[in-house]
Amino acid sequence: MSAKPLLADAPWLTAGGTARVLELLNANGEEGRVVGGAVRNALLGLMPGDIDIATTALPDEVVRRAKAAGIKSVPTGIDHGTVTLIIDGQPYEVTTLREDTETFGRKARVAFGRDWVRDAERRDFTMNGLSVDASGVVYDYVGGIADAAARRVRFIGDPDQRIAEDFLRILRFFRIHAAFGAGAPDRDGYLACIRGRAGLASLSAERVRMEMLKLLAAGGASDAALAMAEGGLLQALIGGVAYTGPLATMIAIERELGLQPSPTRRLAALTVAVTEDARRVALRFRLSNAEAKALDSMGHRWWRFVAKDEANARRLLYRLGPERYHDRVLLGWARAESDVRSPHWRALAELPQRWTAPKFPLKAADFIARGMAEGPALGHVLTLAEDAWLAADFPLEEAALASIADQAAARISRDQKH
Repeated sequence: MSAKPLLADAPWLTAGGTARVLELLNANGEEGRVVGGAVRNALLGLMPGDIDIATTALPDEVVRRAKAAGIKSVPTGIDHGTVTLIIDGQPYEVTTLREDTETFGRKARVAFGRDWVRDAERRDFTMNGLSVDASGVVYDYVGGIADAAARRVRFIGDPDQRIAEDFLRILRFFRIHAAFGAGAPDRDGYLACIRGRAGLASLSAERVRMEMLKLLAAGGASDAALAMAEGGLLQALIGGVAYTGPLATMIAIERELGLQPSPTRRLAALTVAVTEDARRVALRFRLSNAEAKALDSMGHRWWRFVAKDEANARRLLYRLGPERYHDRVLLGWARAESDVRSPHWRALAELPQRWTAPKFPLKAADFIARGMAEGPALGHVLTLAEDAWLAADFPLEEAALASIADQAAARISRDQKH
């Protein structure tokens, strides 16, 4: 184990809510430390993210101390030793040190303990097994400092055992590697994930969705997805073909255009060729309604953009709205095997930035004035007129609009006579 004052000047540790929680816990023979991802992120020069705290104090004692200090506590997982303290609206999860007494998948039986080493050894990856005390001293019982420096995601102890304890760790292995790793995934961990891949079928759709969307948002998403596909892990999750090439292109396009990573858009590039794919993936991952609709829209005839000119693109922008249009263009671009610096595709993608679709100017009153009665025919004539208006490239001149209205009304009148 190494212990070095590496984070003595970290403001998130020495001030604010974190400092208050640690001060609360560090008294009368008990100790509290920040553990896991926040320590890892700080060593990598990143924002700490969620701050989780471990303590030797039992949950009831944590609640008692919080109450005495006027801090709100919520027993979010008190059976497992977790109490959430709320300070200035910010939640801090405080968990009593634990050690496994028996493991059977996610249902591991744990006992509260006071041993920081055993608590670290029951975690998943070495870079997540670090802890830091209130003075900034980092404690490393599992080789996490060296692995974080090398950007190496490595299981603590036996990878097969860690995976058997919770098969979600297979996805976490690739997700953490995509976010913080460098180079090829750790070989021992990778092979263990392949050996344990049948266990992915036991995971709930909600847990798979959470990890996969986080993975796809990460900087190394393309390489991680490719490694998963080559290991036979990805196809089983999505229930179909994994399109790793379009995913890589989509990520390159986002970077070329200066866009924030979109997990949903990247998921479409990876999994969706037709709308049937979108519906299957939405079901398997139990996506939210908004995510499912976005995936379905992107998969709907994206190939029409391959040969689109700007006039046709304007009509699609009018029909879809800016957000849906933009995502579908990018999926078409990613699947077109075109240069990510293509002027044609960039112009289509940036169309919403330089052109705003006007509202259809004709109303029901325009056709009632032409002698049409209210009823189903009125809705039909408005649809005909709107189609003609789009085909004419959105004219707004009164003469052009009158001509469109006259022709649509005349056509409906002829249809009714026949």
